[in-house]
Order: sequence, then C-alpha cells, then structure tokens
Amino acid sequence: MSISTEDRALIKACQAGLPFVAEPYAQIADALGMEEAQVMSRLEALMGQGIIRRIGIAPNHYKLGMVANGMTVWDIDDDQAEELGALVGAMEDVTHCYLRPRARPVWPYNLFAMLHGSDREEVEAKRQRLKGFLGDAVRSCDVLYSTEILKKTGLRLAAKRGN
Repeated sequence: MSISTEDRALIKACQAGLPFVAEPYAQIADALGMEEAQVMSRLEALMGQGIIRRIGIAPNHYKLGMVANGMTVWDIDDDQAEELGALVGAMEDVTHCYLRPRARPVWPYNLFAMLHGSDREEVEAKRQRLKGFLGDAVRSCDVLYSTEILKKTGLRLAAKRGN
C-alpha cells in the first residue's frame, strides 16, 4: 500500500503530536497549504484505511502529580484472561492494559495493567481493589514500579530519498 505525497506530509506534520493551540488542525493546514476541513477529512480517511490507528492525548502523568507508577502483573487462567483483560482495561484506575505471553518458569504473568498514584500507597490501594475485582481468577500478582521517565513514541515516517 502506498500513500500520496500529500498524505505523507500530513502524517509527518502530525506524528510528533498536534500543536498545543486552540485550533491545531488549522495550524497544520496552514503549514501544509491546505484547508482545515481537508486536513480533518484526510486524517479521518487515513484512520478508516488503517494507516493511522488513532489520534489521542498522552498527558504527562508526572506533571499531573501522579509520580508513583506501577505496572501490575497478574497470573490469570488463560481461558479467562481475554474477557477479564477487557473488563480491567475499561476500569477508571487503569490507564492501559494488555495480555502478554508468559515466560515460565520465571515469569508466570499474562495480564498487565498500569496504575498511577500520587504515592505507592495509593497505587497499592488501587491494586488491592483490582485484586478484589478479579477474585478467584488471580493465581498470583505483583507490581513493578517505574524508576524513571521513558520517552514513548510511535512509528515515525522517515524522509523519502530525494526529499
């Protein structure tokens, strides 16, 4: 699948994040010599084609006072993991949740759910609520706390040769 030069320029203009202004699509449109409505319709079309998966906000939780960040890990029966994972991922306290393969015998966990709090005590209280929700489905669990901020980015388009 190839994308047009115009769509490639639009993706590159957005890939590091939208400008933090009142009308970000208008600013991008101006920079690309497009109309704002055209930018929005092209982004919608690119999402519809699966070229762009989503456009979302990624707040800096440290600046919001959430300095205790714990990835909770759960050993859940594989037959229940997908169903329970969807329920856990929809919980207000969970910012992201996913299933991963186990690495037995060292790593028995298959369900991961990120919790944030102003301190570890708050994260632990949230983990206990989550453990209560999961009930007998939990065989074991643990929490891994972040020790530093890692910069996360998605795929970045490289400049085409000759551009």
